[in-house]
Amino acid sequence: MPYLYQSSKPRPSALPGAARATHSSGKGYEELKQECLRRGVLFEDSDFPACNSSLFFSENPPIPFIWKRPGDIVKDPKFILGGATRTDICQGDLGDCWLLAAIASLTLNEKTLARVVPLDQKFGPDYAGIFHFQFWQHNEWLDVVIDDRLPTFKGRLVFLHSADLNEFWSALLEKAYAKLNGSYEALKGGSTIEAMEDFTGGIGEMYDVKAAPDNFYEILEKALKRGSMVGCSIDTSSAAESEARTPFGLIKGHAYSVTGIEEVSYRGQQVQLIRIRNPWGQVEWNGPWSDNSPEWRSVSPSEQRRLSQAAQDDGEFWMKFEDFKVHFDKVEICNLTPDALEDNTAHKWEVTIHQGSWVRGSTAGGCRNFLETFWTNPQIKLHLTEKDDGQDDCTFIAALMQKGRRKLKKLGAEMLTIGYSIYESPGRDGHLDKDFFRYHPSKARSKTYINLREVSNRFKLPPGDYILIPTTFEPHQEADFCLRIFSEKKAITEDLDENVAIDLPEPLHPTPSPEETEEEKQFRALFEQISGKDMEISAEELEYVLNAVLKKTKNIKFKNLSLISCRNIISLMDTSGNGKLEFSEFKVFWEKMKKWISIFLQFDFDKSGSMSSYELRGALKAAGYQLNNCLLQLIVLRYSDEQFQIEFDDFLNCLIRLENASRVFQALSVKNTEFINLNIGEFINLAMNI
Repeated sequence: MPYLYQSSKPRPSALPGAARATHSSGKGYEELKQECLRRGVLFEDSDFPACNSSLFFSENPPIPFIWKRPGDIVKDPKFILGGATRTDICQGDLGDCWLLAAIASLTLNEKTLARVVPLDQKFGPDYAGIFHFQFWQHNEWLDVVIDDRLPTFKGRLVFLHSADLNEFWSALLEKAYAKLNGSYEALKGGSTIEAMEDFTGGIGEMYDVKAAPDNFYEILEKALKRGSMVGCSIDTSSAAESEARTPFGLIKGHAYSVTGIEEVSYRGQQVQLIRIRNPWGQVEWNGPWSDNSPEWRSVSPSEQRRLSQAAQDDGEFWMKFEDFKVHFDKVEICNLTPDALEDNTAHKWEVTIHQGSWVRGSTAGGCRNFLETFWTNPQIKLHLTEKDDGQDDCTFIAALMQKGRRKLKKLGAEMLTIGYSIYESPGRDGHLDKDFFRYHPSKARSKTYINLREVSNRFKLPPGDYILIPTTFEPHQEADFCLRIFSEKKAITEDLDENVAIDLPEPLHPTPSPEETEEEKQFRALFEQISGKDMEISAEELEYVLNAVLKKTKNIKFKNLSLISCRNIISLMDTSGNGKLEFSEFKVFWEKMKKWISIFLQFDFDKSGSMSSYELRGALKAAGYQLNNCLLQLIVLRYSDEQFQIEFDDFLNCLIRLENASRVFQALSVKNTEFINLNIGEFINLAMNI
């Protein structure tokens, strides 16, 4: 898939209230609903139809599913019955426990839940078979509408359902999230933090339980009190262990929710407990402090009521915090505000969002292991200007997210392995070149390159200027990305995507020289042989002349110059407007040609007769053109081959068109003051597309 470059200039954070309608009709939820009520019909969503393509993209349904509306499943359907609670989430026949764990955590925060699940929806007099939910996606809130046809088998819901069979908010939420990601199958496998972020727009952090800090209990306690969403899981050592049950009733490779953390008085001592929920709605821990364990007999009834302890097979259980650290491996926390893990003092964090792209052949340079292309990745400058209160350093969180990969699963796309490096700025403007990274180590970097949707880490660095390089691990991998910077004190970020600037010498005017060089004498003889007495040649004749000369040039390997190149040369150099090239005009062009050959040879490192498209930025800069990533991508798409190589003829064509465009822009800007409203980059973009 061809990725088009997206500018990664900083953008303001999205506001939850400003959710964008996403239905292909362009209409929002309320308009679609009223339209159905006027017509007396139930809504049918053509964007996510009740058919197999909405279910699976790589297989056929294992059983014959029948799509039914809630009123066809039960007599008295309810959207929410007795409040939306964590017990409303029971997993069906879909491997999306990661999503269900996030939904369970969502129910613990009424305000957050009401934003994702608008609570004014119901089955009643104004029922029209349409519901809507809101999700955060890459710095934007989206309003997703669905019809309420749900997949069933033998009259029962196949996927997510509530313990109360006539309650449907959780099943409809799962359907809306499946629509957002393209299908139900797209929800198979994932990280709880991914859904948590989509429900909140928050920032995620991950902990290795075995290497957690000493105050880990306090971290979790504070996170839950502040409304953060918390998930946990047990690692697997092989695919065969996935969802294998341990002797203690825990499921490996399974996403659980952390729903509470408390201290309880037990035989005169305070014991730290943690409450976990299995989204299956059953299968629980059977060790100490489990539902029917003897420890509860020594806890007062009032304490049990405070902890909502009840011996029910509902998938939720308490366990001792020390046992939790022994049996679980990973904890994911989605902070509704980035300071959720800080001390009790309220901090105001600054947030900056950058949207960008890795584009094959121009900005998809891969990690530092691939030095030849690493420097071509997008570069973002971070100005840390103020120290943290009472500290010598500046705290910030950098979160790099690859966009839309789950939705692209049906096209064979997988999560890419991503990460980033942070370098101290050398103090000069512009895109840093290869030599800088050759001789300067990074000051900080993401802990690891990993194939998760988002990589997030917290850093403390001294005040100063830094360059952050977001990358995929391998070069040539295309994706859109979103980079979020959270800083405790005000920080300034800017994209180092260079401004477009042209630095060309004044055009030479042909003047007769008192004595011709040997090279000019050879050209004159060739001109006379081809053109006749008028000493003017056509594009076809120029093609013959240049190819004859360049074949004798030993230091450059190339295929024949094309006729289109020669026509472009005449267009650039023809001052008389007769469509031919005079000898005096050819002499001026040949001086340009020698300079361009020299530049091409400088960047044709292996002397193969072609140069890597990743070197194009440097080659064009040497020729006087400073271009931004958008223009570079455009040129690479037009002039490079499938191996990201640019041959001399294409390089020559590119330079001729750039010079033609810049000359025309300069002339029009002088003559027409209104034309100056179009900047040089926009004009070159137009010119290169013609």
